Amino acid sequence: MTIRVLLADDQNLVRAAFAMLVESARDMEVVGQAATGREAVELARSARADLIVMDIRMPDLDGIEATRLIAADESLARVRVLVLTTYDTDEHIVEALRAGASGFLVKDTRPAELLDAIRTVAAGDALLSPGPTARLVARFLRTPSVPALAVGGPEGLSEREREVLTLVARGLNNTEIAAALGLSPLTAKTHVSRIMGKLGARDRTQLVIVAYESGLVTPGDAAQA
Repeated sequence: MTIRVLLADDQNLVRAAFAMLVESARDMEVVGQAATGREAVELARSARADLIVMDIRMPDLDGIEATRLIAADESLARVRVLVLTTYDTDEHIVEALRAGASGFLVKDTRPAELLDAIRTVAAGDALLSPGPTARLVARFLRTPSVPALAVGGPEGLSEREREVLTLVARGLNNTEIAAALGLSPLTAKTHVSRIMGKLGARDRTQLVIVAYESGLVTPGDAAQA
């Protein structure tokens, strides 16, 4: 299946470079380019994009607010957002993840890694850059200026589900979770889907935030993993 990609960045050269890269992949096509967050929201609807590569800092409407509008629109429920930033220490990344982004990469990522990231996020399979993400979540999660994530906590999960959630937060994919817990990959995937349903989480990224907010996982746990 061809992944329909929308590129949102206020720099023309950056968009052109990303467009050439995406079009070079047989399983992807660029269906639109936006210079502002507002344009990205409008094109997400009209171009029927599967995934948006979203810059954080843009005029008119920044990438965070654009992501929040997209995530809140039921007609765009299947659209995934991959946030790009200049530095992996940008505190706005956590806000973007809370707003509904499914992952992030820094702009100096190698071309092949960007294409792999697009495939990963489009499939809803795993959180990107688990190490940097864990550090950022741990650092900014309890910052008063960052609004709380509007999903449930792990209190209603079974013991097995809490174990799975912990491994998701450590950056493990379904196959790795299955190996760690002695399960089949299908069973691990079923657990992850059931946890997302119970917590009302949009994707695995929000599961990571829930795990950190609740104290189920600490930065030391992620570093050790």
